[in-house]
Amino acid sequence: MYGIAPRPWGFEVSLVRNGTRYYRQFGKASYGGLEQALVQAQDWRDAVVRSVPPVARRARAEKLRANNTTGVSGVFCQVASGGRVRAWVAKTYIGQDEILRTDFPVDSVGNAALSLAIEEREKQLARMSGLARLHPAEEAIRQGMTVQAPGPRTSKRSKSEITRSTNSSGVSGVQFKMPNAGHPGYWLATTFTAGKGSVCKAFSVKEHGHDMAKSLAIAERGRQLAQKLKDAEQHEHQHEHEHEQEQAQPQQQKQASPDFSFQYKASGHPARP
Repeated sequence: MYGIAPRPWGFEVSLVRNGTRYYRQFGKASYGGLEQALVQAQDWRDAVVRSVPPVARRARAEKLRANNTTGVSGVFCQVASGGRVRAWVAKTYIGQDEILRTDFPVDSVGNAALSLAIEEREKQLARMSGLARLHPAEEAIRQGMTVQAPGPRTSKRSKSEITRSTNSSGVSGVQFKMPNAGHPGYWLATTFTAGKGSVCKAFSVKEHGHDMAKSLAIAERGRQLAQKLKDAEQHEHQHEHEHEQEQAQPQQQKQASPDFSFQYKASGHPARP
């Protein structure tokens, strides 16, 4: 599959545009399964292909190679025996069956051979158009010829919502704890928030029974996640409000500045112009 590689944990997308690599991972744990991970990977790949087209063919042809000695791409010299420059050549690959080439022998045109070759190279490049061709799938994606997978997209889960392989409850953030062999144990709901730490609440198996304690812990975990989301939204709104106040302060200060021209006039001095 173009630009998408399967991995044991999901899929990774890797595309290169003009020397820049676009890379992202889509784990099955983050999207609730392989199917959604693949759909998300395809959507992201298609978005990159549409928004970042390949370089123009002419721009790629004008890029200097490491072995270029003239300072102009597509222009090189032919050297005769003894190291003497025999001719300057302008050469451009236009298409599979069209290669333009013009030689300018030094014996015929003298020192103007190099400048003539450079001018000819410009004329050849003028006949080049379009974008550099990459994978055949690219053109199909850009022209909308590919069919996107139907159905809704699952939002990426946060780390706190991912169920770990060691989880014993089937619900992230809920686990069974047994301090020692003789202890009946308890179900624990835990939610971590960056900058605030963890919120934990335990439900004793001895008090509630095993199944009820587990159900209570799962419900508590849901409340913790809801509160975490609510706090994040409030923090975002507060940040926006503070930003609006900062933007309004310069205008308020400008409006509240005293009118010094009036003070000068009132004290008997001429008003400022």
